[in-house]
Formats: sequence, structure tokens, C-alpha cells
Amino acid sequence: MERQVRAQYTADYKTQAVSLAETLGATKAARKLGISVKTLDNWIRISRDGAGFIKDGKHRPVRDLEAENARLRAENQQLRMERDFIKKAAAYFAKESK
Repeated sequence: MERQVRAQYTADYKTQAVSLAETLGATKAARKLGISVKTLDNWIRISRDGAGFIKDGKHRPVRDLEAENARLRAENQQLRMERDFIKKAAAYFAKESK
């Protein structure tokens, strides 16, 4: 069984497909372009969300919640490092006071 290769579309192609769908309708535009209606619906949803398309086409758009999640993970890691440093310093000074 051969492995199917996923089609990759440029950001400009996606933007033009969304504009075509706005004029013709999603089903007619998808048939005309030779892509699935679900794919075009996803592009329309992304366009309406205001996220835009990433130029290289390999990554999906980063949404606000994903960006917030990444920021919180980085902050959590920083706080853990600070906590560990304080624990080590407290252990060091406790040993010195004995």
C-alpha cells in the first residue's frame, strides 16, 4: 500500500480560495479548485478568526490561547528554577548554622 502525500498549499492560494468561496459559495469553490469542502471550510474559519495563514504552510496558525499557554509554560519553568535555587540556598545556610 502506497503512502499518500498531503498536498501543501501556499498562504496566497488559501487566501484566494477563501475569497472565491465568499463569492461562489464554499461547495462550488471547492469543486472548482479540486479540494475538499472540509479543507476549504477550515481555511474560511481560520480566515474569519483573524489568525491568518503561515507563509511556509508547514505550521498551523498560533491562536491566542496557544500563545498564552506557551507563555505560562515558560513562566512555570522559570518559577520552578527559582524555587529549586531557594531550596538549595536554604539547605546550604541550614548546614552552615549547625
